[in-house]
Amino acid sequence: MEGRKNKMKKTGFIGLGIMGRPMAKNLLKAGCDLYVYDLNEVVVNEFVELGAKSATLKEIGEICEVIFTILPNGKIVQDVLFGKDGVCETIKEGTIVCDMSSVTPTESKTCYTKLKEMNVGFIDSPVSGGEPKAIDGTLAFMAGGEQQYFDGLKEYFDVMGSSALLIGESGSGSVTKLANQIIVNLTIATISEALVLVKKAGADPEKVYQAIRGGLAGSTVLDAKAPMMIEGNFKPGGKISINHKDIKNVMATAHDIDVPLPLTSQLFEILQALKVSGHMNDDHSGIVQYFEKLAGVKVSDK
Repeated sequence: MEGRKNKMKKTGFIGLGIMGRPMAKNLLKAGCDLYVYDLNEVVVNEFVELGAKSATLKEIGEICEVIFTILPNGKIVQDVLFGKDGVCETIKEGTIVCDMSSVTPTESKTCYTKLKEMNVGFIDSPVSGGEPKAIDGTLAFMAGGEQQYFDGLKEYFDVMGSSALLIGESGSGSVTKLANQIIVNLTIATISEALVLVKKAGADPEKVYQAIRGGLAGSTVLDAKAPMMIEGNFKPGGKISINHKDIKNVMATAHDIDVPLPLTSQLFEILQALKVSGHMNDDHSGIVQYFEKLAGVKVSDK
């Protein structure tokens, strides 16, 4: 821990939501000199009690040598960095900014270009693993940008995650996250469809899950989400609203580069239907509710 403390620089952390909060706590536990910003003053005060320092965006730009952002969408990231009273009004040359938000590759490249003009490094590095892995510090980081800046973040990635890979140039991390979200969300939808079939056919969803999890159908997603569907527990670790935004970004990016995504486009309409029916704050295991409504059955007995 002491070695990490000596290597870590004064660090800004912007965004203390479901993911950012446990990630920032892990940095504090590792001895990081942390300056935090969030619109939720209650959470900021919690971090101050834990040893962090509350700071404005301009103060973070002025004080910190490494700055992390993890925010709901690309527009907010742009506003925080480049807007009035934003980080870049005071940011110093040589600072490294790492955006861990799920945004489009175009938005990441915009940040990279603007910051490069200020002699500031930028890495787009969204994460995978959800709240449980954010809490235990085993997230996967998928990064885009220049090697020197990625290397400058290694100590931080080691604290917050179990793996970090530089994929390629700026925007590559965001592309990787979009690919990740296609696979994760389509898998959740597939599990949902299968368990609804099982339930309506009269079989026990829990026993079916146990029977198939050790075979080719087994996956991390299955083990994380099938039990939640079976319990009817949709307390959010990753909200449907975030997945809705991510898949919207997937479709926008695919349309820009002329890649047809027939399965993902149908998935987006499923998420859109869940939005209309008021499920945006449910965990993404709650995708099952779309299929339950179609079939007139609930997977959970609770």
